[in-house]
Amino acid sequence: MGPAVSSALDLTPVAMGYVLSASAISYFLAQVPGGMLLDRFGSRWVYTGAIALWSLFTMAQGWIGLLSAGAAVVVLLLVRLGFGLATAPGVPANARITASWFPASERGVATAIFNSSQYFALIAFAPLIGWVAHSLSWHWAFYGMGALGLAVAAIFPFVVRSPLRHPLIRPEELEYVQSRGALVNIETQHGARAFTLRNLKQVAFHRQLLGLYLFQYCLIVVATFFTTWFPIYLVQQKGFSLAQAAAATALSAFFGLAGNIAGGLMSDALLRRTGSLTFARKLPVIIGLLMAMLMLVCDFVNARDAVVIVMSIAFFGRGLAAMGWTMVSDVSPRELMGVTGGVFNMVSNLAAVVTPIAMGYIAAIFQSFDWAIVFVAVHCVIGIFVLAAMMGRIERIDLQPMSG
Repeated sequence: MGPAVSSALDLTPVAMGYVLSASAISYFLAQVPGGMLLDRFGSRWVYTGAIALWSLFTMAQGWIGLLSAGAAVVVLLLVRLGFGLATAPGVPANARITASWFPASERGVATAIFNSSQYFALIAFAPLIGWVAHSLSWHWAFYGMGALGLAVAAIFPFVVRSPLRHPLIRPEELEYVQSRGALVNIETQHGARAFTLRNLKQVAFHRQLLGLYLFQYCLIVVATFFTTWFPIYLVQQKGFSLAQAAAATALSAFFGLAGNIAGGLMSDALLRRTGSLTFARKLPVIIGLLMAMLMLVCDFVNARDAVVIVMSIAFFGRGLAAMGWTMVSDVSPRELMGVTGGVFNMVSNLAAVVTPIAMGYIAAIFQSFDWAIVFVAVHCVIGIFVLAAMMGRIERIDLQPMSG
C-alpha cells in the first residue's frame, strides 16, 4: 500500500519515511510496558486486546483519504503511532506461548512458523490488496484487513490457552513437552514480583542479552527494508507497475517464508544431531546474513527478472537468519521472559524506527536507492560480528526476579 498512499497524498521520500516509521516509534516505546503486562497478566487477554486495537487502527487508516492533504498526513501519523502501540505485545507474547508449549528441540521450527506469518501475510494478501486498491481504492484494503483482524480477536481467547488449562491437551502430551523443557507454568504463574525496575535492569544490561539485542537490531534493518521501502523501491527505482511490485513482493515474501521455515528445521536438526544449542542457533544466522548481502547485486542490474530473483534470495537469507526469538526463548530467565522479550524487541525495533527515515533521506540526497541498499547490507556484516563476538554460549540465563 506504500506506493498508492504515497501517490495519493503526494508525499516526498523523506515524508514517506517518517510516515512509515511512525508506528515503529510507538511500537519501540511500548515494548517494555507491553512485556511487563505479559508477565503480570499473561498472554491470552493482553494479546486479544492488542489484536482488537490493531484492527481498529488499521481500519482508521482507510478513513484518512477523506481528509484534506495536510490534515491527512497529520492524522495518518497519529493513527500509525496508535497502530504501533497496539502491536507492541504481539511478538513477545508469541515467544512466551511458544516457550510454554514446545521443548527446546522443537522450538526453532515453532518460532520459525510464527515468524514466517509476516511472510505468509504478504504472500496471501499482497496480490489481493493490490487488486482491491486497483479495482476499488486503497481505502478498502484497510477496511477489509481491519475487519478480518476483529474476527481473529473474537476467537483468539477461545483457541490460545496455557498447556495446563487447555481443554484439548492430553495428559501424555503435557508430560512429553514438560519433561523436554517446555515452560508450561509461565502462563499461569505470572504476578507482580517480575514487574520491577531492578528486574528490568538485570535483563537490559546482561552481556549475552545485549549481544542478542544488537544482533536483532541488525536483522530488523533488513526486515524493515522489505516490509516498508521494498515495493516503493521496485516502482520508483526499477520501473515496476503497482501490480508488478505487489506480485514481486509476494514472491519475495514466499522465499522469506521458506527461509524462515528452513532455518527452524536446520537449527532443530543440528541441535538433535550435535547437542550444541550454540552451533545449532548460530550457523543458520551466519549463512542467512551472507545470503541477504546479495541484495547489493541489485545496484548493478536493472532487468526486472534479475532484481526479483536476487531479492528473493536475499529475502530467503533474511528468513534463514531469523533465530532471534528462538534464542530469546532459549536464554531468557524463566520468570522474566515477558520483560526480556520486551527489551529485546524495543532495542531491535529501533531499526524499524531508523531504517525508513534513513532510507528516505538517502534516497532524497542521492536521488537513488543504491546507497540505501548498501546501508542495509552493511548491517548484515555487523550482525555477523555481534553474533560471533558478544553472544557466547546459547544457554538459559539464571536471574532471579527481585521484588521492590
